[in-house]
Order: sequence, then C-alpha cells, then structure tokens
Amino acid sequence: MKRLHGKVAAGPPKPPLPLPVALGIVALVLGLGAAAVVGGLWWTADRAESRLTDQEMNCCWEEGATPAWMSGQLGVRFPKDASDRRAGYKAGLRYDTGLLSFVLPSDRARAYTARLVPDGIRMLGNAHPEKEDYRPAAAFAHLGLPEPETITRDLRRTSLCPEGLDTPEGAHLQRCVDLFVHEFRPGTTRIFVRSTIEPSVTPPPAGTKP
Repeated sequence: MKRLHGKVAAGPPKPPLPLPVALGIVALVLGLGAAAVVGGLWWTADRAESRLTDQEMNCCWEEGATPAWMSGQLGVRFPKDASDRRAGYKAGLRYDTGLLSFVLPSDRARAYTARLVPDGIRMLGNAHPEKEDYRPAAAFAHLGLPEPETITRDLRRTSLCPEGLDTPEGAHLQRCVDLFVHEFRPGTTRIFVRSTIEPSVTPPPAGTKP
C-alpha cells in the first residue's frame, strides 16, 4: 500500500456484484421473510382453529341428560345387564343431538340388535371410515368414547326410524337413530346411538332423577 502526501492510498474499488447474484440475494431475503410471515399466519390460524374446536367440543351440553332420561327420549331401552351406560344431549342452532351408549356381552348384544333391527335390514361394516381426528357436531368424545365412524374393525352400523318398525325393541323407538355396534374386545360389545332431536326437548336440571 502506498502513501500519498501522508495519506494511505485506498486500493482499487471492489467490483459490484453481478446483477443475477444481487437479484438472487434479494429474492432469498424476500423469500425468507415471506416464509416467516406465512409460518406465523399458519401458526396463528392453527391455534385459532384449535380453540374453536375445543369450544365446539365443550359448548352447549346439557348436564341433566342422564342415560335413563336419554333412553326414554329415544325409546332405546337398556337390557338389564347393560353396563357402562353413558349419555349426552347437545343443544344446536337448528337441531339438538342426543347420544346414548352402553356395553353388553357380545352374545347379548347380538340378541338385542336382533330384537331391534328388522330381518330385512342388514347392518353393514364401516367401509369408508372417517379419519382419526373426525369430530361431528356432537361427538362421542364428550362421553370419553371414540367416534364410531372412525372405527374400522368389528363394527356394524345402520339407521332406523320408528315408522313401520314393528320389531320387539323397535316398537318402543321414538326417534330416528344411527346405530353402531362395536365388539371392541372379544366377547364384549359397545352399542352407540345418535339421534337428531327438535330443540323443544329440554333435559331435566342436573341432579334431578328422571
């Protein structure tokens, strides 16, 4: 490096970056910024959706909907040996939904469904199951149970309405129901029942015997 009159002479100026390289750097910076923005928006939207899902899951369930009360509303009678009886009633904007579930020994479950489902109606397997995160408007998850629509093995399902249903158990049916029968372990079967109900029905206050 040379000195000119006591000053240090600067070296030759650095050549400017080629235009394609400069544009590439700018594009990279912009891309990283956009990715950060998109990631932030996705995270925010995902959290908001999760909160809405939680609210939907926990909203509008009536505490007084006991298994006995729900059984009377649907006309789905409990066999004497039915265990683990569970029920829920969820109020909706246009329609309410009633849920009922109980467990029977598999041979008793087969006898029960034979007294409920007419001979001409065949209960089918779940050929097109929903994904594991499936959550209907009124979910059995509220009762601590899996959604029957997601079960792929040992499940049979059908829909029934009381009109013209003259089977021994069907004669007591009060509303149209979706019926699911799941042998969740050998020798033990859970019955799931879901029904759409007009909003005029009101469960009794919590703690009131049906």
